Amino acid sequence: MIDDSGYVMNDETVQALVKQALSHAAAGADVVAPSDMMDGRIGQIRAELESEGHIHTRILAYSAKYASSFYGPFRDAVGSAGALGKGNKYTYQMDPANSDEAMREIALDLDEGADMIMVKPGMPYLDIVRRAKDEFGAPTFVYQVSGEYAMLRAAIQNGWLDERGCVLESLTSIKRAGADGVLTYFALDAAQWMREA
Repeated sequence: MIDDSGYVMNDETVQALVKQALSHAAAGADVVAPSDMMDGRIGQIRAELESEGHIHTRILAYSAKYASSFYGPFRDAVGSAGALGKGNKYTYQMDPANSDEAMREIALDLDEGADMIMVKPGMPYLDIVRRAKDEFGAPTFVYQVSGEYAMLRAAIQNGWLDERGCVLESLTSIKRAGADGVLTYFALDAAQWMREA
């Protein structure tokens, strides 16, 4: 949620995230995954889930969500690129040059009750995945975002890269860095290729 000047309002946004999480849990979601970087949201979501009896609902925290140029194709597809008006996501997503902030955010989210963490995007932040796994040992997921997909897809379509080989190599590198799971637009293809192997 933003004010008239484009400033992201943390507390109001957290309350909206809590309502969404409760709605999803009431509908039967096993996991809620707030895709934001608002301060204190995991603690408030955890407290409300438990107070409403959703004690088995897990939280996947987008703890290390970087202000990345790799989100472009998704933002264009859903029309959200201009939604912040004069503001931008650099005010609340992480600086791509800063790795220590990610460790602090992950620690806070785990302390507030997150069951697992997300690093987003994947490829440019494999060092963050490795540090997170080494420092916390928590279930760690990586989102291979639209820009990563588009980059590979364009090279594949132009005949510059072998589709199966480069996609599986990119996913293997994410797993090798320490990810327990990967969210990817290549999921159906990768599943088929792994079944055939």
